[in-house]
Amino acid sequence: MGDPMTDPEGTQMRISARNQIKGTVLDVKKGATTSHVRVDIGGGIIVTSSITNESVDDLAITAGGKVMVVIKASDVMIAVGV
Repeated sequence: MGDPMTDPEGTQMRISARNQIKGTVLDVKKGATTSHVRVDIGGGIIVTSSITNESVDDLAITAGGKVMVVIKASDVMIAVGV
């Protein structure tokens, strides 16, 4: 999307990752140390991210919140067949 992100203090942040997709948090399921955050990015597509519980708390991520999904991967694997 290319839009600068803004932190809670209103400061604009720039990031090198180009795969930035705006979305809405559907739910946050906390485990012992890691949370699964499901984000609706539109068109019936849901992206799930595993992040630390500490990050969920620090970023105040809650259902209904607007977030930016940032995808930066050195490897993307695809498997077919059984």
